[in-house]
Amino acid sequence: MADQMTYPVMEVFPTLQGEGRYTGSPAYFIRLAGCDVGCSWCDVKESWPAGGHPLVTVDELVLGAKNSGLPMVVVTGGEPCMYDLGSLTAALRKEGLKIHLETSGAHPIRGDFDWITLSPKKFKACLPESYLRAHELKVVVVNKHDLTWAREQALNVNEDTLLYLQPEWDRKDKVHAILMAFLGTGEGSLWSLSTQTHKYLGIP
Repeated sequence: MADQMTYPVMEVFPTLQGEGRYTGSPAYFIRLAGCDVGCSWCDVKESWPAGGHPLVTVDELVLGAKNSGLPMVVVTGGEPCMYDLGSLTAALRKEGLKIHLETSGAHPIRGDFDWITLSPKKFKACLPESYLRAHELKVVVVNKHDLTWAREQALNVNEDTLLYLQPEWDRKDKVHAILMAFLGTGEGSLWSLSTQTHKYLGIP
């Protein structure tokens, strides 16, 4: 039976995952439109308004993912968890695809995912239950004070959750020095560096 449920979609594209644990892995990205978090340094602010972006059915999204030939689908945004993703993930699962999610955790996570990247933001509080579903915690670092906030966030996730610090792209040169100093400490050794590899490569 056709699934005609729709989501506002900014873009879909095949690429390499550029961040976190799966850096370098081929993936088909589904970027949903709509975000109420509003990070000042967001590099896809055009994804914030849901209006103006086409509504795409689950069947169309799954067909695109299947035809890409890639085994992994990354659902991102915007803030994808503004929507109930259960219908989308169920349909992707039927095709045998691995399903990853990138979210701030500010909304309930509804759907079946193999991997959840949680990137909480100061601008809108992360839900307590979102911390517990995270496979990796990725904190964007703008300045030295963000390291304190990152450590506070790490207290909320499970012990086996992977911890990543990611320099904000426009400030990366200054932030790299801050992170290198921190990662060289005992406490810092619990974390790994995540860089936006796709931007260095000039790919989406």
